[in-house]
Amino acid sequence: MATYEPFYNRTMELPEELLVGAIDSHVHAGPVLRSNPGHFDPIQVAEMARAAGMRTILYYDVFGWASGTAWMVNRYMKDFRTYGGYLMNSAHGGMNPRAVRTALNLGDGCRMISFGSHCTYHSASTESTLVEGKLVPFKDAIPGFAEKELSRAVRIPLDGPVPDELKQILEMVAERPEVYLNTGHVSGPEALRVVELAEEYGIKKVLVAHPARQLLTIEQQKEVARKGFFLEACAVDFGGPWMPQTHYYVERELMGMGSIVHGRAMSWLQGIRDVGPSQFVLATDYGVRVLPSPIEGMRMMISMLLYFGFSVEEVQTMTATNPARLIGLD
Repeated sequence: MATYEPFYNRTMELPEELLVGAIDSHVHAGPVLRSNPGHFDPIQVAEMARAAGMRTILYYDVFGWASGTAWMVNRYMKDFRTYGGYLMNSAHGGMNPRAVRTALNLGDGCRMISFGSHCTYHSASTESTLVEGKLVPFKDAIPGFAEKELSRAVRIPLDGPVPDELKQILEMVAERPEVYLNTGHVSGPEALRVVELAEEYGIKKVLVAHPARQLLTIEQQKEVARKGFFLEACAVDFGGPWMPQTHYYVERELMGMGSIVHGRAMSWLQGIRDVGPSQFVLATDYGVRVLPSPIEGMRMMISMLLYFGFSVEEVQTMTATNPARLIGLD
């Protein structure tokens, strides 16, 4: 394999070669709601990753414990091991210490605890639906949404005492050096507060999710990197189409949401360059019908990084070395 890519002598082969040994730490592969545009099942994605020579994948499941999914896939695929994480979504009681304890002891591959996805207070209060051609937040457009969903959404206190349930969760993650804490879809200030609490409770590995969604400034991202924590760069943040991609809520009136793409490719790539690749983890956040497969998403990201001048070593740092450190592999 080449150690660098000459600008005037690019090949189609190098991105595929760099898939060998790569890790996708953000894969959605079901099970999902019947209305959700999901397609590949967990075994299909694992088989594709194995065929491409990837090292492993880590499943996200917004409706269950993905470490259980990984356990079943690993029982089926003896020569390719997968991992899972747990998202503290409202369907499981949000910040629920018992659910987190269950996740950490379910199967043998739980490597991530996240503060949730669509049902954090930040996401639940900003996700929208189209009303007369304009985006209107669910909380303003759907009667009862604020009372039912915002009241149980995950929210990180920015100051004051740490709630007991959050304290228990931080302590459990701190006791598991193989597990990392994921900020999930919280707001920028909340993500920074999670980083502070992780340091306070002795958690060694944190992943700040989706910084490309302009929740953190470049200087704030640099500060996270200086602390030794990781920042996530997801294909979905530059390659997602302008249409709904996932459904979290069962109610049909909450499925017509308009999708706002956070940032575009140029700013996404420049952000990585400004902060530096040393603490970035590349992942796809793919697995739904309107997007390519996670494996193709990873190949696309690698191709873009090479095109914009990132070295082979920098690409491998973000696709192989850092994800392995994050998940706790040799």
